[in-house]
Amino acid sequence: MNKTILITGASTGIGKATALFFQEKGWNVIATMRTPEKEEELTQLDHVLVTRLDVTDLDSIQAAVKAGIEKFGKIDVLCNNAGYGAFGPLEAVPRENVVRQFDTNVIGLLDVTQALLPHFRTNKAGVIINISSIGGRMTFPLGSLYHGTKFAVEGITESLNYELKPLGIKARLVEPGAIATDFAGRSFDFQNDESIEEYQTLVGNLFTAFESMMPNASPASLVAEVIYVAATDEADQIRYLAGEDAKMYIGGREAQDDVTFMNGIREAFGL
Repeated sequence: MNKTILITGASTGIGKATALFFQEKGWNVIATMRTPEKEEELTQLDHVLVTRLDVTDLDSIQAAVKAGIEKFGKIDVLCNNAGYGAFGPLEAVPRENVVRQFDTNVIGLLDVTQALLPHFRTNKAGVIINISSIGGRMTFPLGSLYHGTKFAVEGITESLNYELKPLGIKARLVEPGAIATDFAGRSFDFQNDESIEEYQTLVGNLFTAFESMMPNASPASLVAEVIYVAATDEADQIRYLAGEDAKMYIGGREAQDDVTFMNGIREAFGL
């Protein structure tokens, strides 16, 4: 029997690239997204179920899991990919945006994971792959919300290993660096208040610094390949870096103390 993966946020970017890659490898794919009626490519492929799942909607989560099991009989891997990045001076971010960031990147991830755990526990097997970021192990200015969620994902996944490994379930992290997608698109939410003059130089420097990172960005297909390794690896490993820039940044973070590393970031952002 072919193995099956359920992927959240599969309409674009890393999620869609992962759905395509696993399908090419002969897997069954449950490609979930908020608006499946808009998807045209994945719906034409064999062994792919495109169905609705909004990580902030519990009913849609349960329905997607049920539909996937009914279609393919079993789910072997969960890829918690749905998420986005909220950036900007914390002082300028409306509270509803704060809640939305954590509801999507953290609470939604937990809700989807809880929905699959009984299935994995019954099968005494399963792999949970949480898409984190280098931003879960280091930070940039103006990213307190985004980094807060990704640090949370790192801690959640590490802790889950203790309770799930004895049950035959693996919990793993994939940590991409910059990804060659539309930087100002749907996965990026920037909030600013130009009347607060003290932040505006840093705001400008943020965009300049991020744009300078893009020539080294990895395609989403590379991250999909790393996700496949994480899904099939028999090694006792938790973290999988995706991209040469990710290896460079995390290598630098691990090699330096806090003050030295953060002073380097300050210099890069003109602080």
